[in-house]
Amino acid sequence: MWLPPGYLARTEMTVKRSRFVTLLVRTDDEEAARRAIAEERRHSPEARHHCTAFIVDVPGSLAVERSSDDGEPAGTAGMPMLEVLRGSGLTNATAVVSRWFGGIKLGTGGLVRAYSQSVANALAEAPRVRPVTRTLATLTLEHADAGRVRSELEARGVVVVGVEYSSRAVLTLTHADDAALRAAVAAATHGAGVLVAAGTHVVEEPVHGPDTAP
Repeated sequence: MWLPPGYLARTEMTVKRSRFVTLLVRTDDEEAARRAIAEERRHSPEARHHCTAFIVDVPGSLAVERSSDDGEPAGTAGMPMLEVLRGSGLTNATAVVSRWFGGIKLGTGGLVRAYSQSVANALAEAPRVRPVTRTLATLTLEHADAGRVRSELEARGVVVVGVEYSSRAVLTLTHADDAALRAAVAAATHGAGVLVAAGTHVVEEPVHGPDTAP
């Protein structure tokens, strides 16, 4: 599962006067994750620590996972944050927990609990989407028919991914159910439309219910 495209949110908690602000952001590759971390450092330069964890997918390979304690005792911040991310089932996500020290030491156990809970709180409020691969097909129409057919297809749940205009209009279409797509095209074109396979693409569908729980 992923966070929705462009998702960025902050949550805050206080533990023994130390302030913890968590940024949770969608990042689709390692470069984007590191940019988000650098930007959060600029956003809150007065914080004593900016502890981080991220998981990003790599097509055809294992996901990249990284974490940093950023000056906190080793193993008390970044790795606990990463474990919470792993447990959520999310990838393509970056968490940055900025800490303002409140004058009371939390101890190693207290730090682990605080950083873990900070990320868990942010995840609890975050929506999820699931990437789904769908087939694409093209439909070639006369220009005069394109607007009407497109409207009828969309009314039947067909997604028009793109339209190209040359001597004729070419609509690129997709639907969660290939049979429903064929039926919609047949109805909208009175049986005259011919679908041509055009590969696949990935859509992001909202996830609801117990699967969203971190």
